[in-house]
Amino acid sequence: MVCLGNICRSPLAEGILREKTKKLSVNLTIDSAGTSNYHVGEHPDKRTIENAFKHNVDISKLKARQFSLNDFDNFDLIFVMDSSNYSDIISLARNNDDKEKVEMILNRVYPNANISVPDPYFGVEQGFENVFTILNNACEIIVNSLIESL
Repeated sequence: MVCLGNICRSPLAEGILREKTKKLSVNLTIDSAGTSNYHVGEHPDKRTIENAFKHNVDISKLKARQFSLNDFDNFDLIFVMDSSNYSDIISLARNNDDKEKVEMILNRVYPNANISVPDPYFGVEQGFENVFTILNNACEIIVNSLIESL
């Protein structure tokens, strides 16, 4: 899961997907990162933590990190939150195999629409709730597709 700073959208997506896979006893490696290094080592935004907790998702112990080339080797799927993140990650790809791993997360909900998950950072609390709902729906589809492929 990748967003800009790894303190709002991507850690929330990581937490949601972890919860969904834990309930289904599916063992996956799930992580999140940012395209920037603005918040490396910081916990997610307080508002994101609080919103996630309202939905029984604990992301309070996560710490931001920057996406690295090793992520292409360590993960089969790389979900990005918006078109800027997509461009940033694609520009780091070393080959077509790397590029094929990168996908806009909402394309799982709206195929080929390339819709961005809005960044709630500069908004009001309702924005965090909206992002939770959006990512929860996407993660549900992701989990279901992973189960079907097992």
